[in-house]
Formats: sequence, structure tokens, C-alpha cells
Amino acid sequence: MGVELVVKSAVGTIQNNLDETEAMLHAAAVRRTPLLFTSTSEVYGKSQRDVFREEDDLLIGPPHLGRWSYACSKLMDEFLALAYSREQHVPVIITRLFNTVGPRQTGRYGMVLPRFVESARAGRALRVFGNGQQTRCFCLVHDTVEALLRLERCPQALGEVFNVGNDEEISIVDLARRVSDELGSSAGVEWVPYDQAYAPGFEDMLRRRPSLEKLERAVGYRPRTPLSTIIRVTAGLEKVAA
Repeated sequence: MGVELVVKSAVGTIQNNLDETEAMLHAAAVRRTPLLFTSTSEVYGKSQRDVFREEDDLLIGPPHLGRWSYACSKLMDEFLALAYSREQHVPVIITRLFNTVGPRQTGRYGMVLPRFVESARAGRALRVFGNGQQTRCFCLVHDTVEALLRLERCPQALGEVFNVGNDEEISIVDLARRVSDELGSSAGVEWVPYDQAYAPGFEDMLRRRPSLEKLERAVGYRPRTPLSTIIRVTAGLEKVAA
């Protein structure tokens, strides 16, 4: 996972997503074993909607831009999972995860929040790609797992697709500033063009905010950990209450 890894290894991304998911679905079909498939918010692609809903049309970029290989292969996994559900009666639930973060997460493959935390701790400038106005929503892993467990126990969720994430939206440059404030860093921000950070012609999603209405209706739950707590927990400055 991580945009940097996807851009550098499109073949591995596609093979892992398609081949391994098909193997799992084939095995699940033998005994009709329930399968909860974790997809991604990336499948919404270049949609310009303010809020992404599970029934929205999807707009993925062209194949010559390897950045979209992850989204496309994950979307194909969704089609495959739902086909197994209809044709071979595999109990399937699909979840689209939105930027899950938390303690011990690595920034090695481009994950933005742990990357910012690492830089702030080291006194290095926080590298912001593009103009920094692209917005994201970050969900603490504890909240994500709770949502997945509730969906797993919900018979009405079978054969359905659910967004799982937090809907508190923030621009990447504001996230960098908040991380710096929380960790007491004065190193500032370093602006990095997309073609330098990834590859020429790289395209990013300007917004990625989920609608959580369907999740809340199904299992009576929506992640609520505020971003300030999420940053502190990811940085190891605070622990999640039991």
C-alpha cells in the first residue's frame, strides 16, 4: 500500500490484487465461507463530488498513468467478489477504507501522516506534494477495526459495499502544520512538485471525503475519534482509551 509503492511497482500491485483476491474467493466458494473484502477509497478515482457515496459512478484515470493501477485492480476485485456472491453464493461484504492511520504505521511507502510525524521528530521540513490543497480524511485504525467487526456480524451487510473512514476533512498543508504544532517542530514545510515526488503526469484526487450514512444505518456506528487525537496517537503521544 501507499501511492509511492504503487507508482514504482504497478505489476506487483495488479498481480497481488487480482491473483490473491481470486484465490481467496475461490477457496471461500468451496464451503461458502464468509469473506469481508477490504477495498479502497481509491476506486472513486477522479470524481469531483464533495462527498463519496457507495452508489456513485466511478471515474478512474487512463492506463498509461500507473498511479491508477491500484484503483482499477481493487475495483475489479469488487466486481469479482460480487460476482462470486451472486453466482456461487459466497457471503461477501465489501468495505472501502479511507486513509486508515495509527501507531507503528510506517511512512516508507508514502503514507502521509507517519511520514510527517517522522520528519517532525527528526527536525526536518515536512514534504508537501503539489500545492497542498488536496484534502483527505484520516481514520484511526481502532475505529476502522470496530467498524469492520460490526459489519462482519451484520447479516444485512452481505452483498453490500460500505465506506469505512472518518469524515473530518483537512488539507495536506494544514495537516503538516498541525503535526508540526503537536510535536513542537519549527522546521516548516518543503514544497515538492508531483512529477518530482512520483512521476511525470502524476494525477491526484483533490478531495476524498466519505459518506458514512450507509455504515451508520447498517451497524449503528461511525468512527468519531477527532483528528487532534488521531495525530497524537499516531505519534505515540497519547494512547487510545480502552
